[in-house]
Amino acid sequence: MSIFNQTIYDWYISNKRELPWRNTNDAYKIWISEIMLQQTRVAQTEFYFNRFITALPTVFALAKADEDTVLKLWQGLGYYTRARNLHAAAKIIVEKYNGIFPVNYPEILKLPGIGHYTAAAIASIAFNRPYAAVDGNVYRVLSRYFGIATPIDSEMGKKEFQQLASAVLAENNPGLHNQAMMEFGALQCIPKSPDCSNCLLNSSCDAKKNNLVGSLPVKSKRTKMVNRYFYYYIIACDDSFLFQKRTEKDIWKNLYQFPMIETNHEISDSEIIATEIHWLAGCTYNIKNMSVTKKHQLTHQTIFARFLYVEANKLPLSGPNFFKVHKKDIFTFAVPRLLEPVIKNIGNT
Repeated sequence: MSIFNQTIYDWYISNKRELPWRNTNDAYKIWISEIMLQQTRVAQTEFYFNRFITALPTVFALAKADEDTVLKLWQGLGYYTRARNLHAAAKIIVEKYNGIFPVNYPEILKLPGIGHYTAAAIASIAFNRPYAAVDGNVYRVLSRYFGIATPIDSEMGKKEFQQLASAVLAENNPGLHNQAMMEFGALQCIPKSPDCSNCLLNSSCDAKKNNLVGSLPVKSKRTKMVNRYFYYYIIACDDSFLFQKRTEKDIWKNLYQFPMIETNHEISDSEIIATEIHWLAGCTYNIKNMSVTKKHQLTHQTIFARFLYVEANKLPLSGPNFFKVHKKDIFTFAVPRLLEPVIKNIGNT
């Protein structure tokens, strides 16, 4: 075994975090955790993982659940396509594999929402299969230690790093190896200002020796940020509100919201007020107030949202996917995190 591997394993055993999906080879729990950990911090994931597993403890329970239940359990994690893919994959596992998670890497890779990294993580941790899992943490550790400047977001870079990760993989214990590599990158070899002076690999790390720690790994592409402007109309009648299901192929698909319009630029208060009149044609209504702009940051999008509060003598149900929901039931629907404070405020009034 190489000094590189042994050092990281020793570090991992002494420094690893105790997490609810560790110390198990239950493929279902490992799968749920790996999907949740995509684009989500570990500290945040722990709460949602425990809640999800408590509500849906087996793949049979997940497959049997309706989509609204799954999305509600996922609420707050974002990237809801992950939850929909989990649900679809659970149905396949039950129908095609009799509820037994597939063991072979190629079969795991065929499941909805599972890419090469996730398939490798599940195969190695749950089934001790020799596949190297390469996530952002592993890219960083390998790039710095071996001094590789090939962009990690290029096809050449992905191939090079996957080959290197496979070359250093300990085939006798791939699950331990993959978890140790990822944890080392998450806690020790962190993206910004890592504590190299106290790193057990500093004497042999190429980036440390050549003062390249801050420059590696390299990315060649910058993702363009998009600004979007959402205007929500919170229309109330007595103790009921007008609600809408998002069904378009966009963020938050199949989640619920108040009726909303989107513009490609900020509009004035008078334009916001005028826009909703077509929804309320035939209604008597009173505009109570209008919120200030709230900024909501997604990975590649910035949402600027405002809320118009309206009291009406009846709820117009003619809009797309519009329906009536009572105040006491509004908590039962899965909504984007942006709307959570609004829903909570309604529940407290």
